[in-house]
Amino acid sequence: MRVLVVEDDVKLARFITQGFEAEQYAVDWVADAPGGNSKAAERDYDLLILDLRLPGGNGYDILRSVRDRGCGVMVIVLSACGTVEDRVRGLELGADDYLAKPFSFLELRARVRALFRRREAGVRDLVVGTLRLNPLRREAARGATIIALAPREYDLLAYFMSNPDQTLTRAMLADKVWRLSFDPGTNVIDVYVNYVRRKVGPDAIKSVRGVGYYLDSGALAVADERSAY
Repeated sequence: MRVLVVEDDVKLARFITQGFEAEQYAVDWVADAPGGNSKAAERDYDLLILDLRLPGGNGYDILRSVRDRGCGVMVIVLSACGTVEDRVRGLELGADDYLAKPFSFLELRARVRALFRRREAGVRDLVVGTLRLNPLRREAARGATIIALAPREYDLLAYFMSNPDQTLTRAMLADKVWRLSFDPGTNVIDVYVNYVRRKVGPDAIKSVRGVGYYLDSGALAVADERSAY
């Protein structure tokens, strides 16, 4: 496995690099945002370990650039900025996980292994009625209509499709999709459910008042030509 570490703290970068090299991973390290962008674009990596505060830019821009290119590399964001807002922003831009500093290498290694187990388990297409989700291209199709999905939309739809006809509470969605404790004061979950609804068809995801949502497999038995995104 090839890993790219983008981190300006030399001591921390060496700590991460040595840990992964001991696991027999090939590791490249760069210490600034321009170098991180360039390196991530020129080689195919399996894992990107990305700091947020970097000389010459920030990790958010690198993450956005990686996802805009359609790159499916696993991304773990590292930051001393441990606020919920920072975590949400990183996850919304397509990070797969977020680890606040300081941390142990054992925790980082465990998170990496968990991410790759999830990816390996999701290699097969998810299919519910005429709706199909391709984990490799990270896109969906309903009937013959291809549906492009933003990173968090993909994660949300994948969770719904893994649990068809089951009511998923907002707390469950926050935990499994955003990996955050549910904040009843935010409407980010409802906003993203509506984004996905508009793309896969308004009949696909039903609301359960005061509880959450479920994916209606019966409604997905027929292709919806209105979902032409």
